[in-house]
This record gives sequence, structure tokens and C-alpha cells, in this order.
Amino acid sequence: MAETGRSQALRVAYSPCPNDTFVFHAWAHGLVAGADAPEVAFADIDITNGMAERGELDVLKISYGALPWVLDEYALLPCGGALGRGCGPLVLTRPGDSGDLSGRRVAVPSERSTAYLLFRLWAAKAVPGGLGEIVVLPFHEIMPAVRDGRVDAGLVIHEARFTYQQYGLHKLADMGEAWEQETGLPIPLGAIIARRSLGPQRLKEITEAIRASVRQAWDDPAASRPYVLAHAQEMDPQVADQHIGLYVNDFTADLGEDGYAAVRALLTRAAAEGLVPPLGPGALDL
Repeated sequence: MAETGRSQALRVAYSPCPNDTFVFHAWAHGLVAGADAPEVAFADIDITNGMAERGELDVLKISYGALPWVLDEYALLPCGGALGRGCGPLVLTRPGDSGDLSGRRVAVPSERSTAYLLFRLWAAKAVPGGLGEIVVLPFHEIMPAVRDGRVDAGLVIHEARFTYQQYGLHKLADMGEAWEQETGLPIPLGAIIARRSLGPQRLKEITEAIRASVRQAWDDPAASRPYVLAHAQEMDPQVADQHIGLYVNDFTADLGEDGYAAVRALLTRAAAEGLVPPLGPGALDL
């Protein structure tokens, strides 16, 4: 991907979570043959969603829930993101809570996250009384807020699937289970997007670099481990491994037919509920 006359490295942003650092390690460190290392920034998904809406960087990891707002300027890449089965967001409450969220205060990681879309689609049927106040918190603050009674429930993502019991919390519902039972499709969580103005050839090269980075991570997992653990926010190494095992899968290498079907299903359903703008023709094409 190296090319004479390119004066500036691609500007890329993704989260410090183990799945992202695992996936992008080789590319970020210039280990993908023929591909220049990008300039990397780390940010929580709510921050990268905002970056994309403002058109700030060249390549970003964002929520699929934010995708409809940025498709004019950015293209969805067919690799590097997070889709899967058995990996959906969870709704957590304190033990002994009635489980009725009608009128209750709920913390979410972003109002433009995939987690929030799945939650709202679920709540439309499961909470007939209607939700109360929605509070946006960084994802690592949500479980303490539920535990301490500052909110009645929390919508959690990432490694919280493996750690919520350490906070003494109860799983009220699994958004992924609800989605899979209803649609039979994988759960679209995080998307990789790139600026359309880079042009078709450059987008193809970026796609190839990311796909090669994924494959190198699988071929030599030990190579990325120091990078993963250095950014894992004091996460237990075993939890980091579980995190990678759950969120990095065949869909990370290639969305494929089922992956694209899942994305279209989520965004079409969300648009029907007025939660996102409708997709235009060819909006998901590279």
C-alpha cells in the first residue's frame, strides 16, 4: 500500500479494547507487507461516533447504530469490525429488583450505539409502560452506577459480559439473545468505516491491509499480546482472551452475506421505529 507522493499517514481511531488492538496490531505497527502504518488514536466508541459525524479522521471504528448518519462521507468496510453470535449487550439490574423498567432511569453507553438500538427495539415490546430517563455514561462507569443505585438499570457492552457478577449485579435480559431468536442473524456491533474521498483504489488497499492484519493476529496471537494488554485498562489477561475470542471471528475477516443481511436488518428495523435515518440505495456498498 506504500506509494510515492503520500505525504501523510492515514489517521485512524479505534478503542483500546482487546478485540480492536488484537485486530489492528499488525497494521498499526507496520507489519503488514506493502501497507504503511497509520497514525492511531484511541477513543471510546461514543467518542469515535462523534468523530465520524464531524468527519474528523480517515478510518474509524464506530457503532453500527451511528452508521446511517455518516454514510454520505464514509464507506462501510467489509472487515475489521465486530459482529457475532452470543455477544450481545446485557441489561443489568440490582438483585431483587422487580425487573420492570417502566419509567425507570437507565444508563447506556451511547444513544447512537448498536447496543442502544437493540435495547430500544427490545424495550418497545418488553417495557409496555415506556422507559424513563436515559443517561449516557462511558461504558466502564455503567456497572458501578447500577451497583450504587445512581441508575435503576444499565446497558453494558464489551467485557462486562464476563465481569458483571463481580459487581453483584443481575442480568435482566440479553439483547443478543432477543435479536438472534427473532431474526436468526448475527449481532452487528462495531463497524469499520473509511472516508469515501480517499477513492475506490485506496479503500480497497485499506480493506486488504485490515484483512491481512486480522489474519496475522490469528496466525501469531502472541505477537499482539503486549499491545493488547498495554491498552486493556488493567483487564485480567484471561478476560482479555475471552473478549478476543468472542468478538473476533469470521465476520471480522469478512462480513459476508449473513453479515450484510444483519446490518441491513438492524438499520431497517431501527429506521421503521424512527431511531435512525433510512438507508438509501447502495448505502452499504464500498
